[in-house]
Amino acid sequence: MKTLTKLALSAVFAISLPVMSMDLQQAMSALGAAKTQGLVGEQPNGYLGVVGSSAQAKEIAELINKARKAEYQKLAAKNGIQLADVEAIAGKKAIEKTDPGQFIYLNGQWQKK
Repeated sequence: MKTLTKLALSAVFAISLPVMSMDLQQAMSALGAAKTQGLVGEQPNGYLGVVGSSAQAKEIAELINKARKAEYQKLAAKNGIQLADVEAIAGKKAIEKTDPGQFIYLNGQWQKK
């Protein structure tokens, strides 16, 4: 019975592995298309948000947000300021740089810029 359970779990893991196998470089490469397709957007907190319900969009946002947070933490420590301040500055810049037609999160909702 344990062997059968292990085999079943291995099969489930193998099936889901391609969805979860994206690395940061792949996420960065897919970001432009995900923004253009309206799957992810920029938020005032400096992080990507998932606009459309897509496993790939969620994975892209998670990987890039993790990398962004690491950079924000380095900048905050280097400049002796709070992480929240770096996040707010980065969020403002990201929203400003967002291309027209892509999504930004303002006033509690997603909207096209």
